[in-house]
Amino acid sequence: MELLNDMALFVEVVKARSFRGAAETLGIPNSTLSRRIGLLEKEIGLRLLHRTTRRIEPTEAGQIYFERSKRIVEEARLAHEHLGEMLAQPSGLLRVSLPVDFANTYLAPLITEFAQRYPDITFEFDLTPRRVDLVTEPFDLAIRVGESEPSHLIARPLARLSANLYASPAYLERCGEPKEPADLSRHQCLRMMKTTTWTLHHGTRTEVVDIDGRFSLNSVGMIRRLATLDMGIIFMPEEIVSEDLADGRLRRILPGWHSAPSTIYAITETRLLPAKTQRFIEFLRERLSRS
Repeated sequence: MELLNDMALFVEVVKARSFRGAAETLGIPNSTLSRRIGLLEKEIGLRLLHRTTRRIEPTEAGQIYFERSKRIVEEARLAHEHLGEMLAQPSGLLRVSLPVDFANTYLAPLITEFAQRYPDITFEFDLTPRRVDLVTEPFDLAIRVGESEPSHLIARPLARLSANLYASPAYLERCGEPKEPADLSRHQCLRMMKTTTWTLHHGTRTEVVDIDGRFSLNSVGMIRRLATLDMGIIFMPEEIVSEDLADGRLRRILPGWHSAPSTIYAITETRLLPAKTQRFIEFLRERLSRS
């Protein structure tokens, strides 16, 4: 950067044909300018200027250096002027670790919208259930729902989601509709593995309900699918089942009762992020906040 600055100073001196005139244009002391040009000549090992008491002329080498320096300085100026535009259209490969079911059922349309907005970005998504290591593996970020992270990682909150209760109309017709949270203990509850209770909130009230059922799974997508096939009651965010609600495959039950909010995080290894990663995080925060 210092060399580029000295090249810019040299260009102004040659244009002005005087240290004094260039110094006035640049707004720096004449002695400082003369010293900087002297250091430049020493660094590149060439005499660039013929100095006289009345006028300064470039040497043959100085004229060549002037032409090249002028071009480099102009390119740097244009790059600086268009930096905002460059950042607005980031490019490169974006590597992201995503929660499988949340990505498939909710993030996929948002990712499509982001990809259309930034056509110069390519994507590599890891949707395996494993917890990737952002320090040793080549990921730009990970999206996590309601999980705490080690203190050496940077967790940026994107949104907060609450779970509600849903079932299919056919299941409710066959088994009846719960009227109170305690009624859930007598129903088929489709639940994640090792989950034996659901905690529900309604205003200041909190109910911890024992749940049971024939199915316990480690896939939100499969739980959702079984619910649409009339196999039981589910407890998950509306964003995950929005299409099923719109098509009438599911409907909400016990309205007003919901889970405590879970936070969606964008996890990175550092705060210094390239433009592609910054834009992706900003986009998700903007779109998820509308939910």
